[in-house]
Formats: sequence, structure tokens, C-alpha cells
Amino acid sequence: MVTKLNLVVATLSALFFLGRPSPVQATTTHTNGRALIIYFSWGGATKRAAKAIQKQTRADLVALKPQKAYPTDYDGLVKVANKQRLQKVKPAIKTLGKDLDDYQVIYIGFPTWWHQPPMIIHSLFANYNFKQKTIVPFTTSMSDPMSKSMPVLKKLVNKDHAKLLNGFRYDNNDKELVVYLHKNNLVKD
Repeated sequence: MVTKLNLVVATLSALFFLGRPSPVQATTTHTNGRALIIYFSWGGATKRAAKAIQKQTRADLVALKPQKAYPTDYDGLVKVANKQRLQKVKPAIKTLGKDLDDYQVIYIGFPTWWHQPPMIIHSLFANYNFKQKTIVPFTTSMSDPMSKSMPVLKKLVNKDHAKLLNGFRYDNNDKELVVYLHKNNLVKD
């Protein structure tokens, strides 16, 4: 039985063998040709997801880091992150070192904690202006789909009148990533 995914993979493979650009060689379709990936990663999964997106889009990449690092042990992390969530604490963040005016499309990646983005993502939106940007969220989660985080993201994005795409959960499936990027016109051959 042929599925849509199999058909897309076969088509992409055929294009590669015909000498046309593969998804890895794809270019962005944004008006200024530049995209930025901002990611927060505690355990490394979101960093791997960000690098997979960068490989497909050639977008610039920057890590979102708190001024005061999160604990490196899981129990310590849970204690700090849950306290931030319950008290709505937006942790101070280090500067990104990027001028967001240089980008039209911004990917924002994070692990899903308690069915939503960590509070450091709230800090990002509080400290930077995403006006007239297209925001492409992605998450790394063992169980929660991206839809769990979307209500929180909609509130964050709406204050800047940015466009929010339905994001995706990255689970190390690069074929699904390619399909998502093409479906949303984020790369082209």
C-alpha cells in the first residue's frame, strides 16, 4: 500500500538521482532568503532537532540560554522548572547575538514541560520583538504532540502580531521533517 509519505520520499529520492537539489541542498523560500532557528535544549534532544532543521533549511542557528543555568540533574531541573511555571517566573536570558530584523521566518524549538513550553520561551518573547515574523515552533517530547503547546504559543505570538504556523514534534524522523518543511513551503527544490 502506497502512503503519501512513501510517495513524497520516492519523489525526493528521484529528484536527487536526477541531479536536482536534494532536501539537504534546499533553499529557503522566505522573502529575504534568511531564516533563524532559536532553540532551548536541556538534555540535547532539541539541539539535535534544531540541527536537523538547519541541515534541511540552511537557516542560521542560535541557542537560547538562561543567565543562570538550569541544574544538570533531572530532579533539580524539575524542581526549578516547576517553580518557574507555577510562579510564572520568566528566567533572565543571555542575549541571542542576532538581530531579528534580519529574519522573516523564525523557528523556535523547546522541550515540552508540563504540556507547554518552558518559561524560558516566555522570556524570549518578553525580550524580543517578533512583529511581522512567521514563527515555526517545534518541540521534542516523549509523549506530547505540538498541539499541547499551541495555546500558550498563540498567546505569546499574538502580542507581537506575528504569524504562527502549526508546529511539529521532532522525534528523530528526518523523513517526516522533510515532508513538514515542504508542506509548509519552508524549503523548495
